[in-house]
Amino acid sequence: MKKVKHSQKDELRSEYNLADFPSPMVRGKYAKRLKESSNIVVLTPEVAAVFPNEDAVNNALLSLIKLAAKTTARPAKRKGSNTKKQRAA
Repeated sequence: MKKVKHSQKDELRSEYNLADFPSPMVRGKYAKRLKESSNIVVLTPEVAAVFPNEDAVNNALLSLIKLAAKTTARPAKRKGSNTKKQRAA
């Protein structure tokens, strides 16, 4: 079976006419906007090998966020036992 060779020409097909397009054609016109609005994260191969799917990654990150929120929160103030008035007396 022979493979079809594709030409690397950057040209429109013969059925298209440049005059049919309203403005000049620009390659990558929306690339910057797409990159800014994208939420895709690429993991390193070492990290990706640990997680079987995206749910496992999301669960691990949510657990880490909850743990970080608990450890960085201010401790609650104790009522009653060690107030300044009692220490001064």
